[in-house]
Amino acid sequence: MTQKPGVLTRPAAAPTSDDIGALLRVLPPKLRAVVDGRPDLEQMIEVVLDLGRRPEARFPGATALLDAQPVGREDLAHITAQVGAFTSDNRAGIERTLHRVSAIRNRAGHVVGLTCRVGRAVVGAVEIVRDVIESGRCVLLLGPPGVGKTTILRDAARVLASEAGKRVIVVDTSNEIGGDGDIPHPGIGLARRMQVASPDRQHAVMIEAVENHMPEVIVIDEIGTEAEAAAARTIAERGVQLVATAHGHSLDNLLANPTLADLVGGIQAVTLGDEEARRRRTQKTVLERKQTPTFDELIEIQTRDRVAVHHQLAQVVDARLRGHPAPAELRVRDEIGSIEVRPLEHRPAPRETRPHSGRRLIRIHPHAVSEERIERAILSTGAPARIAHSVRDADLILTLRSLGRRQPAKLREAMVRDLPVRLLRSGSVASIEEFLVTLRRERDGQAGADDSTGAVTAETEAAARDVLDHGEPVELPAQPAATRRLQHAVAERLGIRSVSRGREPSRRVVLLPSST
Repeated sequence: MTQKPGVLTRPAAAPTSDDIGALLRVLPPKLRAVVDGRPDLEQMIEVVLDLGRRPEARFPGATALLDAQPVGREDLAHITAQVGAFTSDNRAGIERTLHRVSAIRNRAGHVVGLTCRVGRAVVGAVEIVRDVIESGRCVLLLGPPGVGKTTILRDAARVLASEAGKRVIVVDTSNEIGGDGDIPHPGIGLARRMQVASPDRQHAVMIEAVENHMPEVIVIDEIGTEAEAAAARTIAERGVQLVATAHGHSLDNLLANPTLADLVGGIQAVTLGDEEARRRRTQKTVLERKQTPTFDELIEIQTRDRVAVHHQLAQVVDARLRGHPAPAELRVRDEIGSIEVRPLEHRPAPRETRPHSGRRLIRIHPHAVSEERIERAILSTGAPARIAHSVRDADLILTLRSLGRRQPAKLREAMVRDLPVRLLRSGSVASIEEFLVTLRRERDGQAGADDSTGAVTAETEAAARDVLDHGEPVELPAQPAATRRLQHAVAERLGIRSVSRGREPSRRVVLLPSST
């Protein structure tokens, strides 16, 4: 349900008793005394101890050194002896608290570092999105680490179980939601808690919760694998409300994540017929949503008091993939608990139908490179590019380095047409994204859409200065024949000898000192 713009007055979030003394008691006595005496103790985030380095306490926007002496092995042993057993993800807890101790180990498996993080249950943290959580729809909380996703999730479990009276089960993989020990922390209210023996079994416990315990709501922290995404879809399809978190900054970021894109419906490349492409005024290969999203609502957590809410997620994803504005709302909570709701200005993801700074998009013809991966890379980088389905419609050819050396017929055709051929180390999305970022930088540095003369001239002049200064040959990047002719002309104007070496499409200009 979309909230109308305006101001809502709700209780301000207030921390419950976090029993910070329980965390202090596991610290070595000399550090405990220093930390306990600090006036800003209630704002402390964590204590960090690394072997051979000075211990430190971290606060919002600040770090304080706790001792002049470096951390020794006896300090680390003192802490590990007092906390619960470390699980396979190197995390341990303190009984009936939300505090967490995480270990860093060396190659032999010995602890060489500890992060002692303060855990706090915050009553009222969910109020900023309470109407969305109580709607009965599946909700995904998205945000980077440390922004407060788990805090809101824990309070959501409390509200749904204790105030809405629903049967809620928390799948608690690292004991961050319900705390360490067999008895869960009161921060989750009346919600039941299922612990997970190891992180790789999280998806199995999610399904077990549905099959064995008849929940109305399942709460899960940090969906991060394909198996967990598949389990989440199974839960949603069985009519159980799912409230979960995932790492990411925004919906666009999630769409570009091949592992988690299924949570919002997944992406696939679809080839349209000529008539349909003309009707849509788009290229023939477009990105479309693959299936119904697992989640109905997406909440981007920007800070603890500022969130962006995307309602009717299927429609929002469809609009984003087509480059159209999508409805969303921004919610901001002030210090007294008033929540302002207003429309969120949306800048759509770059698509071929939208001009980039008034310039024509660069048309890329892929040879032995996945069109779907190129589309995904264009979406994630915002590069001013589109796919061309024939060489004659292209501005450049994109292929693999291994194929570039063999010169297949299509590459020879490209060289005849004086088209640049760009070579990738591999056909992975990461490699394509790296190329597109470079392409965008090159494009931004040009004076016009089709005029690269200035950039080539500047590059050649800089190389010529290196030859004159150091007396060593300089090899320029491979270029088509027309560009090489320009490079030779610049070298001649500057009195520098130049030759072309190599075979197409790797033929390049080399600038030579006069003595060579």
